[in-house]
Amino acid sequence: MALPRLVLASTSRYRRSLLERLGVAFEVADPGVDETRHPGEAPESLARRLAEAKALAVAERFPAALIIGCDQVAHCDGEIFSKPGTHANAVRQLRALSGRAALFHTAVCVHDAMERSTEVRVVPCRVSFRVLDDATIERYLQKEQPYDCAGSAKSEGLGIALIARIEGDDPNALVGLPLIALVDLLRERGVDVV
Repeated sequence: MALPRLVLASTSRYRRSLLERLGVAFEVADPGVDETRHPGEAPESLARRLAEAKALAVAERFPAALIIGCDQVAHCDGEIFSKPGTHANAVRQLRALSGRAALFHTAVCVHDAMERSTEVRVVPCRVSFRVLDDATIERYLQKEQPYDCAGSAKSEGLGIALIARIEGDDPNALVGLPLIALVDLLRERGVDVV
């Protein structure tokens, strides 16, 4: 039985790399979704809404596909830690996270464009950061330049040296795509990756 067409509604190289681990053919589409947080929107709700919005944004272009949308929102003590974009923002984020724990909500959505059905799962991951001095932060940022990563630390790279502990059900979720939840969602639609 042939696999249905799979589309990853994301331009993230990290998500693309994670999905490649499953060994299934897929296409990539830019969802072009506005990721602005709504006033008072909880971090988990924001991740869920954006993952679904990304999948639905490309549905018209792929009417016979299973579309995968993802989003991640990190927060600590009421502050959202998005992609820093610049060195100065990354320094600010890592100073704020030093010695503290952040909660990362990573949402994955599978939208069946033919059936017009959608399901979203949110996988939390708690990350405790070591106490970081300015020299450590600067050395790390010069080496890895994680300006496209929420929270400014790549756990799959040198950023692991900034982290004291990771608690969660799926280590892939912290990188940006919870593969365990995705495999479940695909299986529910008759797609077995193994």
